[in-house]
Amino acid sequence: MHISIPVAVSAVLGTAIAFFIGFNNNQAYDRWWEARIIWGGLVNDSRSWARSLLHYNTPNGNPESKAIARHMIYRHLAFIYALKSALRKRPEDDYYTRFLTREEIEEVQKQSNIPNALLNLQSLDLQALSNAGTIDGFRFIELNQLLVKHCDGMGKSERIKNTMFPPSYVYFTRLFIWFYVVMNTLMMTESIGAWAILFGWMFGFVFHVTHLNGITLMNPFEYTPLATPLDSISRTIEINIIELLGDEPVPLPVKPKADGLYIM
Repeated sequence: MHISIPVAVSAVLGTAIAFFIGFNNNQAYDRWWEARIIWGGLVNDSRSWARSLLHYNTPNGNPESKAIARHMIYRHLAFIYALKSALRKRPEDDYYTRFLTREEIEEVQKQSNIPNALLNLQSLDLQALSNAGTIDGFRFIELNQLLVKHCDGMGKSERIKNTMFPPSYVYFTRLFIWFYVVMNTLMMTESIGAWAILFGWMFGFVFHVTHLNGITLMNPFEYTPLATPLDSISRTIEINIIELLGDEPVPLPVKPKADGLYIM
């Protein structure tokens, strides 16, 4: 018994799958773009945090206040790198410890959320500066708002990291693509014979690669070439802050890899 598959069936099914892949890719890109916006905000807030502590902190006969403010600025770099390490699930990345004292390292590593523990230390020192009178009430409020923004950026990043993309979207999209490839190959066999295998593979390749592009963006904090470039962003923050403080050495920017195709 010979069954002939109308061309219209293939066209309608292919269009439906294309829309479904497009929807998945749009949702994946939205996650990636939201992650980039969050870390772009952290860059701006980091600059404001360092500038405010450096220039709005008036010693008033208390020379220790300047040292505390500078350490709070460096501790913020520890927060950025600790957050990056936590999002990428790379516990071996302990670069953040270079900006902390040994006592602080021991204190924060007792807690499960190291970036949040660092924000707690920042709050304690900010309150100490306020109690010493080196930061007035209005400036205290502004600096505390920056700490709140840091916490918001951390929480939003954790939300994206801990919210998995629905696996049914990925599974059924792949299933539909394979069904379409098999059906399209059988349909073309009637007119071009064995060449249908090659053309069917070509159709499947286009759909699968397009879908794969979206899958690679679903988890923007993974350590992959297409993920959010946390290494580069963190290094940019470090460079800006160290230059603002006038310290040395100033680290070099993160270089692109694979002849400039991507940056981590």
